[in-house]
Amino acid sequence: MEEKAKSCARLISEAGFIVALTGAGISTNAGIPDFRGPEGIYTTGKHNPEIFDIEYFLYNPKPFYDFARDFINLSKKMKPTFTHYFLAHLEKMGKLKGIITQNIDTLHQKAGSKNVLELHGSLGRSYCLKCNREFSYDEMEKNIFKKDVPRCSCGGVIKPDIVFFGELVKHLNEAKELASKSDLLFIIGSSLAIYPAGMIPDMARNRIVVVNKQKVNIPPAKVTLFVQEDTDWFFKKVSDILGLKMG
Repeated sequence: MEEKAKSCARLISEAGFIVALTGAGISTNAGIPDFRGPEGIYTTGKHNPEIFDIEYFLYNPKPFYDFARDFINLSKKMKPTFTHYFLAHLEKMGKLKGIITQNIDTLHQKAGSKNVLELHGSLGRSYCLKCNREFSYDEMEKNIFKKDVPRCSCGGVIKPDIVFFGELVKHLNEAKELASKSDLLFIIGSSLAIYPAGMIPDMARNRIVVVNKQKVNIPPAKVTLFVQEDTDWFFKKVSDILGLKMG
């Protein structure tokens, strides 16, 4: 693993246009279970995965908001992980040009990253499905804890600006273009099991480094370096080798 950390540090040193594609695995150390991991929503059964289907939400939004209340309570305790800060530091150095994330937790922004493409949106804004009125996060948070299903003054259901199954992802063309320009693409904490995010690495024409504990849906021939290890542990090693001052 020490050799892999040295190889990763060398690839970073040689790169001039780094892009990161991140998934739920980058946030597990912040206390957010990976949806497909041992404590994830798809394995524990606490919440029905159907709550993320747009047709199910339109039919019965309450189960989603039961999840949203749990998620908001959890998010108040969350802080960015070392890897979030590491990527933000690479951006400040001018090395990392953008982050493409499948996450809705906004931890990249909390760590200081500026150029973040949220493929699945976030809870940062919401809107009424009937009149399209927008609601800020603070407004929405109050509504979520006051009512089982938050509604607008017009009577319409309020929907968070996150992408449900059955909806188009956001910023896909920008994400593809960013990946195509990279001379080093990091895939961190993502199994690439969900499309169209899973096809973004196909756009990369240069080096790819994968850091993920689980198997990743990518042809091995495309990967320059594969690291099956805890992301924070690994990038602390890389940071030490590079001599970065993260404080």
